[in-house]
Amino acid sequence: MPLQNRVLPDGTIHAIAARGTMTGNRGVLHVADGQMGPALWKHRAWISCTLDWQGRRRTVMTGRKWTELFFLDEAVAMAAGHRPCGYCRRAAFDRFKAAWLSARGPWPGVGDVDAHLHTARAVPGARRLRTHLAKARSLPDGAMFRMPDDSTWLVHRGSALPYTPTGYGAPAPLPDHAVDALTNTVTLEILRAGFAPRLHPSAIG
Repeated sequence: MPLQNRVLPDGTIHAIAARGTMTGNRGVLHVADGQMGPALWKHRAWISCTLDWQGRRRTVMTGRKWTELFFLDEAVAMAAGHRPCGYCRRAAFDRFKAAWLSARGPWPGVGDVDAHLHTARAVPGARRLRTHLAKARSLPDGAMFRMPDDSTWLVHRGSALPYTPTGYGAPAPLPDHAVDALTNTVTLEILRAGFAPRLHPSAIG
């Protein structure tokens, strides 16, 4: 039975067998080995990390250091409110920082960045993330949105790719109407400033 550690673009965490291409962290969310608790986060430093770091291996969701979360790719991680880790993904973090400088001015420090992201992504007093209405064709590449039928899509090269936990489907035209944007407003600024998330091979091939 798969562990409950796969994050979807809306930020919720599910038990899904398919493996993602990235891992990440929101604090210690499991209450026993392999058993997720009710919390969606325990701190504001939501990061996305590489799966392979210096050849280290560990049994996930054990101990009390952190709960390993997994994402299909970086577009999903960003839609779910995460930013690149400054330790294991330094090059991506530096690109994120450069995009922040371009979009929002001087870098305020990572703690303040995480606070800005948290305000933009989390509904106060609730265990869920914010969404907002936006014109689909106004969203930058790398953004994700939800349609009225609850299907989720990635904006990619001027088209929309349907998302599933195992990958993306064939491109379709972006809708003319407003959609429920999952990627928060601060992260949208970063994407518009040129940050390109690392995508699953199904989006590229």
